[in-house]
Formats: sequence, structure tokens, C-alpha cells
Amino acid sequence: MTRQCPPQAPESGFARSGSVLAEAAVVFAVVLSIHAAVWDRYSWCAVALAVQAFYVQYKWDRLLQQGNAVFQFRMSANSGLLPASMVMPLLGLVMKERCQTAGNPYFERFGIVVTATGMAVALFSSVLALGITRPVPTNTCAISGLAGGIIIYIMKHSLSVGEVIEVLEVLLIFVYLNMILLYLLPRCFTPGEALLVLGGISFVLNQLIKRSLTESQGDPVDFFLLVVVVGMVLMGVFFSTLFVFMDSGTWASSIFFHLMTCVLGLGVVLPWLHWLIRRNPLLWLLQFLFDTKTRIYLLAYWSLLATVACLVVLYQNAKRSSSESKKHKAPTITRKYFHFIVVATYIPGIIFDRPLLYVAATVCLAVFIFLEYVRYFRIKPLGHTLRSLLSLFLDERDSGPLILTHIYLLLGMSLPIWLIPRPCTQKGSLGGARALVPYAGVLAVGVGDTVASIFGSTMGEIRWPGTKKTFEGTMTSIFAQIIAVALILVFDSGVDLNYGYGWILGSISTVSLLEAYTTQIDNLLLPLYLLILLMA
Repeated sequence: MTRQCPPQAPESGFARSGSVLAEAAVVFAVVLSIHAAVWDRYSWCAVALAVQAFYVQYKWDRLLQQGNAVFQFRMSANSGLLPASMVMPLLGLVMKERCQTAGNPYFERFGIVVTATGMAVALFSSVLALGITRPVPTNTCAISGLAGGIIIYIMKHSLSVGEVIEVLEVLLIFVYLNMILLYLLPRCFTPGEALLVLGGISFVLNQLIKRSLTESQGDPVDFFLLVVVVGMVLMGVFFSTLFVFMDSGTWASSIFFHLMTCVLGLGVVLPWLHWLIRRNPLLWLLQFLFDTKTRIYLLAYWSLLATVACLVVLYQNAKRSSSESKKHKAPTITRKYFHFIVVATYIPGIIFDRPLLYVAATVCLAVFIFLEYVRYFRIKPLGHTLRSLLSLFLDERDSGPLILTHIYLLLGMSLPIWLIPRPCTQKGSLGGARALVPYAGVLAVGVGDTVASIFGSTMGEIRWPGTKKTFEGTMTSIFAQIIAVALILVFDSGVDLNYGYGWILGSISTVSLLEAYTTQIDNLLLPLYLLILLMA
């Protein structure tokens, strides 16, 4: 979310270039920090990838400014290639390091595959930009080719044949998803956001296919997440293709939509989940949700918070209806109400029952995506109502046909819970700063971004060069996150910070600076970078 000062003169190209350089400097600081902590051949590959992504990012920016990109991307931001390119490789590096420390060779190799996959996807995005740039940028091609050659050589001698095939499978899925979803959803993503979101979906889809074919054993909650994410994406692709040939706003189409949703859910998703967990999915889910009194209390508490969130939406829309201007938009503070509600939702779940929070966040993601389908396709009886209710909370980042900011908020809070390698968190391997990893979303988005937006928009006067973000907002963000860490130490007995206070402060400050300069979706990007730094 953006926090703004009073109206200023339009930014010059020099100012915009300065903000991109500052964003790149923060990302390089993160990359070098992880490189110093890991210091192996894979971390050297990450440094090489960052260097080539930095140069290629300017080619993407020029393509966006000239309107020569292959697809229609979100225009209110730069390409964001550098920060997005580094997320999966760095995440794989810290995951490998933690699992190596915990003595888990399977997940150590899994971390290496994540790193290699992230690098392959990022290199493809770079090649795409260089291939359509005219005239051909010779120097950038040389830098990208050298970095790509180094990465491919090292990965060739580090990965097994099966792991190489797995990386190529994800890359193939990513290419097809790019062609399909970027065509169907114009102006919804920047190139960097597309790389991050579609790369993650491609990896999840490949993992689901791999585990389905090998009949591998695992935790049912992991399979539940994989099946739900893939099922919702496939449902969206199916209906997007279908409604190209028919009007989605009629009652006949709406009835067909609901019937096909039931068919896909009962005929594809549930049998697929049954195959993976070897039990009835519905009975397993009900037994899981109501297994203990603590879970029942948490579910009742979350239901109350969901009701409050709905009442806030209805109240704000009632205010708009009674006002003279029908184009009224909710102010920044009002939009941040939902951040407070999400923080109040996640903190008790993290403290008392993380598996329940894991599953509940998955269910909530499915509900959010389904409601967005209903709104986007104007499915009766709720489609037009949802369009009217949610239009009040749009900002400049919802420039495409989809409204994604609330889904990104949920993802930003949930990814630190979903991405923790639980088999590698035994034996105290998440001590010190790593004990705060589950709270990465709460700290970066729920506390930091919220406080920065409120204080920056109300009291901010000193702007960071080249941005609309303020120095006051960033400083209060850092201070608020430090207070939040102190409160976590008080209320969560499982968090023991015997050391690492300097690293925690440095991580929070670095991510807060990234929030000040990035034009990407901060709800998604900031928790991932804080997760990477804390896990390192």
C-alpha cells in the first residue's frame, strides 16, 4: 500500500531512476548478506543472477515506457525484475542451509532445487526482455549471457538428472502460464510480479503432479494447500476460457458457473486430495478443525473478526452512498483497518495452533479467489454487489480487471507459515532471530506497512528521493516493528531470542527501506524478504 504526502510536482525521470537505484541497492544488500551467511557456490550464483537482473531490469523498464512489451503490464510501477528474481533463489538458499544444519538431506536437496528453479525462471524472463528489445543491447546480452553461463555450469554439476528434469518441468509450466494468464489478465501484474506469482504457481503445480505420480507420503495439510492452490488456478483458467465464448452475466451462465464449480470441486479436487492423503478429505478436514477446544475457540474468534471485516465494508459503502460524491474512495487509514484485523487474526493462531492457522489460511485463500471469480465474471446473485462494495477500496495498483490487493495481503501473512520447512525446524534449528520467521508477515505488513502508511500520510513531510514515501513513515515503521518484537517475546513463550538482536534490527530496517522505494506489491514482497533475512 502507498502512503502519500500532499500533492507534489510530477516526478522527473531522474527521480524515478534514483528510486530504482535505491531499490536495487537494498536488494543487493540482502543478496550480499545471504551470500556472507551461506558462502557456497550457490550463493555465488545468486550474486551473478542479481547482477544480470539489475542490467536487464532497465531494458524491461524501457519496454514498458515505450509500450513494446509482449503483454500488457501494470503501468504505475517499474518492472521490478531485480527484487522478484531474487526471492526464490534466496529462499532456496536459506532453506538449504537450515535443513543442512538440522541434518535433513532430503529437504536440503529440495532447497537446492528451489534455488535452481528460481534462477531458471528469472533467466527466462531476462532472455524474454533482451529478445524483444530493439536495437539489441549488446553489453547487457554479454553480461546476462556470462551470468547465465556460470549459473548453468554450476547447476549442471550440482543437480542430479531427476532434479534437472524437475527444474525444466517448472520452467515449461511457467512459460505456458505466462502465455495464458498474462493474455487473459492484462495490466494485473508488472513483469516482476508475474515472475514471482506465476513462478510460485508453476512450482506448486509441478510439486503436486510429482507427489501424485510417486504416491509420496507427507503431511495432509501440505497436500491440502497444494490441491487448493492448483484447483483454484485451474478453475480460473477454465472459466476465463469458457466465458470468452458466452456472456457470463446472465442467469443461465451463472447457474452453469455454480454447477461446474461443484463438478470441479467434487469430481476433481476432492478425489485428487483423497488420492494423496488416503482418507475422506471432508471427514479429515472436519476432524482437524474441531479436534481440540482451543481450535473451536480460535474458529469462533476468527468468525467474529470476519464478521467485523464485513461490517466495515458495509459501513464504508453506506457512507459513500450517503455522500454527495459517488466516486468517494476509502482513505488510507480505513483500508488499514483490514491490516489490524488480519494481525488480530494471525497472532493468536501463530501462538496457540499453527497447523490450524495453516489450514484456515488455505481455506480463506480459496474463498477469496472464488469470490473474486464471482465478482470478475459478474456471476449472479453476488457479482454486481461485490463489484460495488469492493470498488471503494481500490488503489492505483488495482489497475487490471482483477482486484488482487486483499489476496496479496492474505498471501503475505500466510507465506511465512506455509514456507517454513517444518521437518527442519526440530532440534532448536529455529532459535534466535529465526524464531521470528512465522511472524514475518505480521511484522512486515501487519505492523510495519500499516504504521508507515498511517503516519506517513498524516504526519510525513520529508520524502525519500524519487518516491511518495516519507522518512517519518519509515522510521515509525521500524520503531513499531521493534515494539512488536518485544510484545511477541512477552506473549509467545516459544520465542527465545538469546542472540541476534542486531540481525533482527538490521533485517527490519532493510525491509522497511525496501518498502519505501519499491513500486511492486509490498503486501507480497516485504514478508518474503523479511522471511529470508530472519531464516538466514
